[in-house]
Amino acid sequence: MSTLSNKRIIVGISGGIAAYKSAEIVRRLQDAGAEVRVVMTSSAEEFIRPLTLQALSGHPVHADLLDPEAEAGMGHIELARWADLLLIAPATADFIASMVHGRANSLLNAIILATPAIVAVAPAMNQGMWSHPATTDNMAMLAKRQVRIFGPDSGVQACGDVGPGRMQQPEQIVEQVAGCFAGQQLSGKKLVITAGPTREAIDPVRYISNHSSGKMGYALAQAAAEAGAQVTLVSGPVNLEAPERCNLVRVISAADMLSATMDACTDADILIAAAAVADYRPVTVATQKIKKHAEAINLELEKNPDIVSAASTAYSDLFVVGFAAETQDIESYARDKLQRKNLDAIIANDVSRSDVGFNSDNNEAWWITATASKVFSIRSKTQLARDIVDAIADQLKA
Repeated sequence: MSTLSNKRIIVGISGGIAAYKSAEIVRRLQDAGAEVRVVMTSSAEEFIRPLTLQALSGHPVHADLLDPEAEAGMGHIELARWADLLLIAPATADFIASMVHGRANSLLNAIILATPAIVAVAPAMNQGMWSHPATTDNMAMLAKRQVRIFGPDSGVQACGDVGPGRMQQPEQIVEQVAGCFAGQQLSGKKLVITAGPTREAIDPVRYISNHSSGKMGYALAQAAAEAGAQVTLVSGPVNLEAPERCNLVRVISAADMLSATMDACTDADILIAAAAVADYRPVTVATQKIKKHAEAINLELEKNPDIVSAASTAYSDLFVVGFAAETQDIESYARDKLQRKNLDAIIANDVSRSDVGFNSDNNEAWWITATASKVFSIRSKTQLARDIVDAIADQLKA
């Protein structure tokens, strides 16, 4: 189930060029399961027409603070009470200043003052305006008031300037909105996740590895932390920032990962083995760089340790979730692995596809247990990670 299922969200639009992105935000929020209402300032209507937002949201767009029809119906106070979250996107420099000073000269400003909901802003302005001390002070005041701040990004701006101030992309904003509602379904649980590839040395400069980016494992670590778990992330070499609120243990080889994982699982409740561990490693590792003299060389390989099997055998109370990266007969091979390795659940995906799997930001997967299976259709790895965490929580309750 989507993180935003049954959530009520107001999208407030102030008058900036980034308002054209607001339509996509509304659509993506609805795709994620949210019920959306739109409130616009008068200047926002100069950039995007209310009819567009009405067609997307399926509800009338609210704009006038003194609209008699609105006051006879929901009214600005009722609208403020209706929401679970109020997102202002774009939030211009002027509108942010009006928030800081508590002005109520527009319907959107009045709702901000009246709502008990979470309030979030997605700033959008020229890089000079963003860097001005007045804006810096205003953003600090919003943060002090527990307003969530999404972005901004840096890059080429509508005016031609380059720098910070661009509103984030709709998909980024929607993912952060979802993060505001993350449940605590794994509160009190200790969870270990392995992620990324391993590197098996041939000599001091060469190694055997694979194409794993680590994105799925890192997304799972973030989702588990959002769900209240105490997370240890055992990661092979990747080019990703460490997830917040996670204990990151960096490793290189499969042997390193085995040792770190077994140590971390000593008092853990759950293991998610998302790493793409190299199946084989060289029997001997040259101490010096192998020179390119011969036309061919023979490399003798031996099996690497099976980390997930070792953990499931050593810790009988551990809830163990494995991964099966396959290129054919996905579910069949995954079920075989589930049984052979004594797993509680397995997540299988097709890594032969270029639109999902290795190095992609999206994924499609099967969730398989001994008695059931279901398909998570293609979605962002961030959303898939949240869905997997929900599935684990449900399984633990069963």
